Amino acid sequence: MENNRRKFLKSLAGLSGLAASAAPGISVASKSSSTRVQDIRLSKNKGYVRLVFDLDGIADHSIFSMQNPERVVLDIKNTKMSHGIVDRVQANSLIRGIRSGVRHGDDIRVVFDLSKTVKPRSFLLAPSGKAGHRLVLDLHDSKKASAAKKSSRSATKKTKKRDVIIAIDAGHGGKDPGATGRAGTREKTITLQIAKRLEKSINKQRGMKAVLVRKNDRFLRLRDRIRKARTSHADMMISLHADSFPDPRARGSSIYALSVDGASSETARLLADKENAADLLFGDIDLTVEDKMVKEVLFDLSLTGTIESSLDIGNEILSQIKTVNRVHKKKVQQAGFAVLKAPNIPSILIETAFISNPREERNLRSAAHQKKVAKAITRGVGKYFARKAPPGTWLAASDGEHVVNENDELRFIAKDNNVNEEDLRARNALYADTLIAGQVIKIPVS
Repeated sequence: MENNRRKFLKSLAGLSGLAASAAPGISVASKSSSTRVQDIRLSKNKGYVRLVFDLDGIADHSIFSMQNPERVVLDIKNTKMSHGIVDRVQANSLIRGIRSGVRHGDDIRVVFDLSKTVKPRSFLLAPSGKAGHRLVLDLHDSKKASAAKKSSRSATKKTKKRDVIIAIDAGHGGKDPGATGRAGTREKTITLQIAKRLEKSINKQRGMKAVLVRKNDRFLRLRDRIRKARTSHADMMISLHADSFPDPRARGSSIYALSVDGASSETARLLADKENAADLLFGDIDLTVEDKMVKEVLFDLSLTGTIESSLDIGNEILSQIKTVNRVHKKKVQQAGFAVLKAPNIPSILIETAFISNPREERNLRSAAHQKKVAKAITRGVGKYFARKAPPGTWLAASDGEHVVNENDELRFIAKDNNVNEEDLRARNALYADTLIAGQVIKIPVS
């Protein structure tokens, strides 16, 4: 029986030897092909060092830090690297040296010997243009990052950042009902309802504050509306209206800015004449210059920059309005609206819809539709101020920037920078979760 057992073990050994001497193609088929590191590139940036590993395929990896002495270890699975590639990376003030070796037969381990504590961060980039697969490793100087944030927070405490102020003017009111729909809907009622919803929507946004020009059913002269916006130190003024036309088929939203050179269309001119008819007087432009011609020149100069900003704001809001309602005019129109003539406040007039159109009249009366319009306007306002917030406001301040990588998520960007995700969204007017590689995200002041 013992002899039979020995024969059986001997036959197993023979089979094992046969497997070991099999053709290379057979053994390779049981393993996935490995990725190869083709090159390593280093670049120095403010506060961190970036290393880019050029790969010929996708590779799983992991990183961790070690202390005493300071090191960062990078493990790349199922990857090969030619001897001497790490020697191409020159030592610097942060990296004292780099070592590499094979681990578990198929993996490589790269060890970075450091002169100080760092915060490592890694991510993969898919092929783009002439560049192939890349593994990026960023080594952030912990002390510099900490000092920069401390300095920024200290400066923030010394200089309190204010909110941007948006004046919301509900068109018409009191003895001036505005247009009336076929179902008896009054323009002055609709504009006030939307204005209050817009105020609520804006005040939910970090860094923005809304001020209502009229809070109830009262008549205000156009110059008094401007005075209210100016005394509120408004950074922007939005005048809300509802359009009307003899043909009930006319529909859609339109946005208007001021023009000092004539209207952009006959429709714009007629509309401006209609809106201005309620109050033909205009004044309260405090320019302390006696000469009338000099006053007019200064007034026109101050309006030039304001009108450019108004058109910019109008375009941002128009792009959002069209997501909730048909657009009557695809571009921001211009005409001589008296209510928009505050020389230092970018101002726009929004015709939210045609109250003379039965279907749009029903929408204007709908609380759900009013909320959609208010939110769309808020998004447009937020996107404008994310780019052009006035100096000294919270929306103009930042603790730095972050360039979006392919696998970035907002929650992780917020966490890495010790800021609230909602603040990050507000500072950059991000109303969706979609990020684009290369997009620059402003880090808000904590």
